[in-house]
Amino acid sequence: MRWIRMLGLVLAMLAGNATMAQPPSSGRLVEMGELPSALVGPRAVTLWLPPGYERGRDRYPVIYMHDGQNLFDAKKTNFGVEWGMDEAMARLASLGIGRAAIIVGIHSTALRYREYMPRGVYDRLPPAYAKLVRDSHDGEPVSDAYLRFIVEELKPRIDRAYRTRPGRADTAIMGSSMGGLISIYALGRYPEIFGQAAALSVHWPLVGAQAAGNVPPDAPAIVTTAFAAWLKDSRVDPRVNRLYIDHGTATIDAFYPPFARAMEGVLATRGWRTGYAFQSRIFTGTAHDERAWAERADIPLAFLLARP
Repeated sequence: MRWIRMLGLVLAMLAGNATMAQPPSSGRLVEMGELPSALVGPRAVTLWLPPGYERGRDRYPVIYMHDGQNLFDAKKTNFGVEWGMDEAMARLASLGIGRAAIIVGIHSTALRYREYMPRGVYDRLPPAYAKLVRDSHDGEPVSDAYLRFIVEELKPRIDRAYRTRPGRADTAIMGSSMGGLISIYALGRYPEIFGQAAALSVHWPLVGAQAAGNVPPDAPAIVTTAFAAWLKDSRVDPRVNRLYIDHGTATIDAFYPPFARAMEGVLATRGWRTGYAFQSRIFTGTAHDERAWAERADIPLAFLLARP
């Protein structure tokens, strides 16, 4: 299939010390400011509109992304390094890979851990592990309200104001670390809204980053059992809902391999097989930070925006 060949090209260009030409960043950023909500606290949202949006009448797929302050402008990020999502989209366009899309960057807040922690998974944890999660997050998850904000308030607003393709096949969600967790949760919680999700450096231990190295030895089994129970109760369908996951092997990502291996088994039992609908990748030696995610952002983007 064409998408497999195109993904192979992206991987080849990003492998080793190979470098890709950096097309100039284009498109247009729209700062929506602090959006009020009846469900969660106000937060800023930044949109990226692809080149030619103002001049044409085309409608575009939409990718909703978490930690939106880290996506486009290094001066506004939490850590001084941006993902460079506009440059990544320009690189794919220069190679003729995937489709042009609108990116909606939802800025995170002081409640990031609690908003991004999947409530449905948390509710299926044994009490002792749930307490570890709760204590390290300074409270219980409020992720159901956060996803309702996206689905009930933000997405309708974006669909009214911009030329989107609002259906499931053209709506994706993406994030890293805890943002990866909430992206997977969104796919299962609203499979009729989100057709695909990409989760980079998925923070499988669930606890706060400071506690990731202090979980019990059976944590992978505990977490994957909770995920399996939640997935069984969800309406997510691997025949129509596509999923990309990955992790590195350095810094915090060094804790993830046993969780990821166990989760791949769980996902396989639910029907996901490597191919158009599912990809799981390991980036040996890469760390848990924006620089690492920026270096491989093209890969999940190619997956999300692939043509069948």
